[in-house]
Amino acid sequence: MTTIRRFTCNDLFTFNNVNLDPLTETYNLPFYLTYLARWPEYCQMAEGPGRQAMGYILGKAEGSGELWHGHVTAVTVAPDFRRQHLAQKLMNLLEGVTEKVHNGYFVDLFVRKSNAVAINMYEKFGYIKYREVLNYYSGEENAYDMRKAMPRDVHRKSVVPLTRPVKPEDLEFD
Repeated sequence: MTTIRRFTCNDLFTFNNVNLDPLTETYNLPFYLTYLARWPEYCQMAEGPGRQAMGYILGKAEGSGELWHGHVTAVTVAPDFRRQHLAQKLMNLLEGVTEKVHNGYFVDLFVRKSNAVAINMYEKFGYIKYREVLNYYSGEENAYDMRKAMPRDVHRKSVVPLTRPVKPEDLEFD
């Protein structure tokens, strides 16, 4: 049985099994604490029997005007718990917060261009490749900025793909 609940500071001591994946970014402690303090509604933990960490999602609200949106900073599921639709459940929660709490126009995320498995998963969830970001990951690997329109974006302007790549310094958000 899986319980999805708010991510807490104590989870930082128990989520190592989730972060062992080489494609999962591990951040410094102040980074996680900032998210928990500023956007707690976007930080969720999936927990199994014995309080074992199964996966989590971290996100935030950012932008302004028609660029006001939810952002997926990290979504990851421990290898032992994959293929159980857990990532989809976590993404649905974040999308719900973006729509119902923040009234955002879209949800976006960045994914390594080489991570075909994740790109395919996000496309199944309704995300599109909005643009390519050059040298996004440590200046070494490109990323796709993927987006999914929320109901507020009636004309779906937020998901019209750009035809040329951008540099990280050209991104509109923090």
